[in-house]
Amino acid sequence: MKIITDSNLEAIAEKVEAGIPVTDGEALAMLSTSDIMGLCSIAHTIKQKLHGNVVYYGVNMNLNYTNVCMLRCPLCAFSRDKNDTDAYVLSLDDIANKIIQAGDIDEVHIVGGLHPDLPFSYYEDMLKTIKAIKSTIHIVAFTAVEYDYLSKKFDIPLDELFVRFKNAGLGSIPGGGAEIFAPEVRGIIAPKKISGKRWLEIMAIAHRNGIKTNATMLFNHIEKPADIIDHLCHIRQLQDTTKGFKTFVPLVFHEEHTKIKAKRKEPTGYDIIRMYATARIYLHNVPHIKALWMYVGPKVAQVLLQCGVDDIGATYYDEKVVHSAGAKTPAWGSEPFLQHLICDAGFTPLRVNASYIPTR
Repeated sequence: MKIITDSNLEAIAEKVEAGIPVTDGEALAMLSTSDIMGLCSIAHTIKQKLHGNVVYYGVNMNLNYTNVCMLRCPLCAFSRDKNDTDAYVLSLDDIANKIIQAGDIDEVHIVGGLHPDLPFSYYEDMLKTIKAIKSTIHIVAFTAVEYDYLSKKFDIPLDELFVRFKNAGLGSIPGGGAEIFAPEVRGIIAPKKISGKRWLEIMAIAHRNGIKTNATMLFNHIEKPADIIDHLCHIRQLQDTTKGFKTFVPLVFHEEHTKIKAKRKEPTGYDIIRMYATARIYLHNVPHIKALWMYVGPKVAQVLLQCGVDDIGATYYDEKVVHSAGAKTPAWGSEPFLQHLICDAGFTPLRVNASYIPTR
């Protein structure tokens, strides 16, 4: 490791070398340190031990099957009421055509709103339709919020629901809907969404059914640093029990077109670096840290590869949710574009699916 100038970081570096998890207080110190280089040095050392010089990327598409949602969360710019003029639901034929048009993809990432009228068969048939087109495609489908809704609406226990969807083609589960676990904050930004406790319960059930999942956290809205650490703590504790999280994905909040006015400036590069590096150091038991280039921008994503991040995200053809909230990045990126980002930052790109299995 490089010489660490911050005394707190020096102690943290020694802990990391000894394989000792850092404390919540140490994580708070990392979120506010001015020793950015020292912090990144620790996080990068962890990344190198886990993954060497490799940085992972995917070739995929996003499938947002409906924007109709009964929750209409204040933080969401994507959702619509059923009777809105721009409300939509993709038919199974629409979905099949989108998969075919996407071409050489390894993965499809599926999330949508909580639609009041869709039958259960629609969800199973969606998965089966995709697998019928390309049997090797990896399907990452439905957030914990969607699973909770489907389980209750159709009176199907979650264990049974996961088995049925696995049989239909489900490969893994995205981390969406986690937002921030702190109840007082969650009650403002997503008052009708399931609680953080319920999100964790659903992920635990998925893990015991052999389904790996992502974990996410939405930051830079109205949360406090202590809320961030609380969120990370719950992820780490569940991972100690289930070993089911494959990656952690911090998500920078985009407030444009939402009903949340954060009353804070856009996060600086240092703010974003602190968040990702702290996550890499604190979540010692989660194998991957992902920085979605579409959220942070390609240049910041390259910097984060020196700060503990090992996964830059994917092509995300046809992404709608984050761009509805004002993301200024392109709606998708080509494989050569992602390869260039990784190589230009000094790393070796490796194309994988959502289970980190090489596809080339």
